[in-house]
Amino acid sequence: MSTQPEPAEDTADAVDTEPGAPGTAQEAERDGAMDGVPSADAETAEEPRAPEPDDAGAEASAGEIAGAGEPPAAEDAQPGGEAGDGAGAAGEGTAAQMSEAEAELAAQRLERERIERRKAEKQQRIDSGAKLSGTAAELLAAVRAVESGEKPAATVFGEPRPAPRRPAPEPVRRPQPAPAEPAAVPAGPAPESVQAVRRVLTQGGAPETLAPQTAALLGEAAEESLRADPWQLLRVAGVRPEQADGFARALLGAECGPDDERRGRAIAVWLLEQAALTGHTALELPRLTAALAQRGVPDPDAAVQSTLAEGEALVFQDALEETGARPGTVDAGTEGTDEAEERPVRVLVGLERYALAEESLADGLARLVNSVPKQDGAAEDWERAAASAQGSAADLIRAVAGHGLVLHTGGEASLAEPAALLRAARGLGLRAWAAAHGPLGRDRFAALPADRPAARPDSPAPDGTPVVTLAGLLAGAEGPGRDADGALDLDLLVVLDAPQVDVETGALLAESLPDGARLVLAGDPGVLWSVGPGRVFADLLAARICPQIASRRPDPGPLGELVSGIGIGELSQVEAPGKEVVIVPVRDAGEAVHRTVQLVADSVPRAIGVPAEETQVITPGHGGAAGTRALNAALKERLNPGPGRFGGFDPGDRVVHSPVPGRTLPGRVVRADADGLHLSCAGETVVVPKERVERTVRHGWALTAHQAVGGRWPAVVVVLPGDAAQALSRPWVYTAFGRAARHLSVVHGVDQALPRAVAEVQAKPRTTRLPALLAPQVPVSG
Repeated sequence: MSTQPEPAEDTADAVDTEPGAPGTAQEAERDGAMDGVPSADAETAEEPRAPEPDDAGAEASAGEIAGAGEPPAAEDAQPGGEAGDGAGAAGEGTAAQMSEAEAELAAQRLERERIERRKAEKQQRIDSGAKLSGTAAELLAAVRAVESGEKPAATVFGEPRPAPRRPAPEPVRRPQPAPAEPAAVPAGPAPESVQAVRRVLTQGGAPETLAPQTAALLGEAAEESLRADPWQLLRVAGVRPEQADGFARALLGAECGPDDERRGRAIAVWLLEQAALTGHTALELPRLTAALAQRGVPDPDAAVQSTLAEGEALVFQDALEETGARPGTVDAGTEGTDEAEERPVRVLVGLERYALAEESLADGLARLVNSVPKQDGAAEDWERAAASAQGSAADLIRAVAGHGLVLHTGGEASLAEPAALLRAARGLGLRAWAAAHGPLGRDRFAALPADRPAARPDSPAPDGTPVVTLAGLLAGAEGPGRDADGALDLDLLVVLDAPQVDVETGALLAESLPDGARLVLAGDPGVLWSVGPGRVFADLLAARICPQIASRRPDPGPLGELVSGIGIGELSQVEAPGKEVVIVPVRDAGEAVHRTVQLVADSVPRAIGVPAEETQVITPGHGGAAGTRALNAALKERLNPGPGRFGGFDPGDRVVHSPVPGRTLPGRVVRADADGLHLSCAGETVVVPKERVERTVRHGWALTAHQAVGGRWPAVVVVLPGDAAQALSRPWVYTAFGRAARHLSVVHGVDQALPRAVAEVQAKPRTTRLPALLAPQVPVSG
């Protein structure tokens, strides 16, 4: 595999065929999971390598950096889901106190239980094994009629759109238990169950190491479940359809066939799970059936019907709006005409966890939009606070004064505006908090007020800045905690790095806000989207259901000019008199690794004055000859050599810890003992049990752009080897280059692929239902 972001296995040709798909946060967990399982074809998981390293080139030096400060020539293409590794369960702290990651997982379990209860109230279960009937059967029959041309869409999907909701009295919130204090962490599967599963796996030729994970997924009856339906092994992360086929053949013998109903259901669910790993919350029905056919399912339609009948997926139909039409509006002059009735529709199939999360998120956002914010302070006080601010910061304060939901967009410099809003709100007596995507963003935002005079005498001191991580806030490990009803104990919440919020996090956030609270989603729309499924911030910006404040603060200096140009599709030359931007051409991946080590360990510290520990390397993917694995191995050898006594790690190693998918905590190794690997992450001690180290800890000198989102470093080295060309896109380049605060070095080996990616390769589309769910639930302005 190249340095292209590592996508979900086999999904690129089955579901997403376009390059540049976001990778999965569970890549480490998938590596080698089924090395011993019989495969249905000769496909191998071995990664093709780039050309062997060539050290013939001269080493980068301080003189080279000094001489590279001039604007490069345009013909040299020199500028002026990748995915964060996040597999595994939460890292454990001490036995006496639950860690932040465990509390977060407990909060997610409580949210999923609430969604399950809601589902049970809204629909009745279809008996297992029965033929498709009722609404699902009628819907699929209608789709077939429309696709075949027998009936127009209006005759089968002609239900009237629900009228827009009017602002109503705020709903009574159902009491919810605070997720920060679960009774106990669930125990793992019983040893007897694991041993029974191990016997079945051995009989089917699968690795015994999958036994604990399989037993945990399938429960106490895991052995019986596997024998009755061997394709359930496909639920285990890292198992692919051809490997599950081999396992099924070994157990079932002649009874195993490609037309087995159990196989069709399992592959349909697997495809939906892989689509979620690449950002989709659902798939269009024709796309799903095409992917099933590509996977050798003889009757894709029957497989989808069986999946729906068994309740393993849900089906939806969404009306598509005319180009340029505002969602939720119908022209009175065309109402009832054939043109209005022929409105196109699409049929989507999705996993219920994401479908219900999107519905819950839409309900929560509509509640914020339609309710009147809690009146804290007179209108004159809000206006006085806005008048004391400047530019778009004043616009933001005025918008928040009268609305429950506000969107704020801008680059790094725009962070000063949410900071001004927090100071003004706290000066008015509001319980105002900010939440960043990770500890790097939290600490960076907390430092902003320290360099600025306080607007009011009662503004918080720098050590009391009200900013937390979003994960810590929702888990109850940071921030104000929750009230007796289970809602967050605050009046105003500003969520920074909003593009990183996926649908499940967004649903939990919306459900956690008290009635009358104000929510501000702030972020840079040009960066990479969330690792998890959905595109919440982009969908809200497109829906235009609430005030949107665009910052007018430009990012300063040559780096700000370069990144701003990339954001609009232009890779322009910039004047860099202070060596803010340096280009290092390379011929192959081996030279790229060699030059990167020289830059981090020698050239940048000497010429720029930034030490190696404050320099971050960013590359498109984990695999390949210049991916994070190869770069981290070379950087460790130079910066902290050692035997890797504990799972490849030594004290002093720079690492990233991913306690849950989508979260990356930078840190360093302190020591290792019988309890596990001891890390220092953002000033806190984290102990990772040794059985989780391989899945949740990586070396951190080099990261992917998704892992680096939310952080900024004094110096950044972006590595672009030749085999990374297909992984590049405008959001990737914008994100990677934008992580540099003082200096950016580009190890450049992709020639014209870089300006072409900036100019032409947009973010890969994601299929979501949030815009359609929001349309009938928000007030329509005249």
